[in-house]
Amino acid sequence: MSENPESEKLCTLALVNTPGIGSVTIRQLISYCGSAEKVFSSDYKKLIKIPGIGEKAARSILKKDGLAEAEKEWQNCIKSGARLHFFSDSTYPNRLKSLYDAPVVLYSKGNFDYNSYRTVGIVGTRQVTEYGKSVTENIIKDLIPYNPLVISGLAYGVDITAHRACLKNDLATVGVMASGLNVIYPAVHQKTAAEMLEKGGLVTENALATKPDFMRFPARNRIIAGLSDVTIVVESAKKGGSLITVDFAQNYHREVFAVPGNIFNPQSEGCNQLVRDNKACIFISVQDMADSIGWNLENKERILDVQDKEVPNESTFIFDGFTQDEGQILSLLKRQGNMQLDELSWQSGLHLNKLATLLLNLEFQGMVKSLPGKKYGLI
Repeated sequence: MSENPESEKLCTLALVNTPGIGSVTIRQLISYCGSAEKVFSSDYKKLIKIPGIGEKAARSILKKDGLAEAEKEWQNCIKSGARLHFFSDSTYPNRLKSLYDAPVVLYSKGNFDYNSYRTVGIVGTRQVTEYGKSVTENIIKDLIPYNPLVISGLAYGVDITAHRACLKNDLATVGVMASGLNVIYPAVHQKTAAEMLEKGGLVTENALATKPDFMRFPARNRIIAGLSDVTIVVESAKKGGSLITVDFAQNYHREVFAVPGNIFNPQSEGCNQLVRDNKACIFISVQDMADSIGWNLENKERILDVQDKEVPNESTFIFDGFTQDEGQILSLLKRQGNMQLDELSWQSGLHLNKLATLLLNLEFQGMVKSLPGKKYGLI
């Protein structure tokens, strides 16, 4: 890892700004090279040997156009009051850290805690009916005793109804955007977005001036699903962004509930289908949902940050007799289960070559087993 944290972050931001390279590829690059800085100091021959990096991506990196953009973006964030949360930062949301396709960096504004004890995603159609509005508003009211962070997409319909109901009922709410923080979309929601900064805020993986395009909305939906312990679909047509959010939530092993609706209303067709196909639990009430997922009002314990877990001490205690690096690997596998090699490298901060050697040693000692798909797990 770099000895200069700011330089490493600028290089990471530069990779994010490099065309044709996504979050999964960026992690692959950093894992193989050892740091974002070393990615840019690598030559063409080394880059194209990295799995998933073709000639086009390698040439794009070597142009280093993203470095100047990263410096400019960094300064613009400082001027505008936007915060940057890099994957390796303590401020990065814990719920996203274990996801293979998590954003490498998040931008945010506002006043909220990513690691709130409870989080709820509320999504639905843009063509919300009066029934949908009423259900959404009642869900928010009934959530008050549980004090969750409510997450939605700032879009027309169910999303903005949920945000405004939270503001009315003094619940923290976060809007995940498909644009940059400087581009509120739709523009008619600017007033609500500004009010959300007081208790809640705005989040995006996109650069400040990014305008929304078609492909950014599904990417936005994966962040909503990843940040939410449970996602509630209020109304949805047979096809729509809400169902994409459900697919992500299921892939992330998160709870999903769907509000049943009139069988003659096309805006309830998606929800009814989710329940029919056992892709979502039927939503009857907040109380019923809370009982189902084990929410206990008497349990106010806050989710610990990664730093609060004291991984090194935990490793030494549980895995006595191993080196600190070996203990860290074993502790990660104990907490998170089977992990891919690249993900293990990313979360441990160990270079792939060193990690491979350590894993081989742990295999010889009967502690770790190699699994299909470049995965490893505890024996």
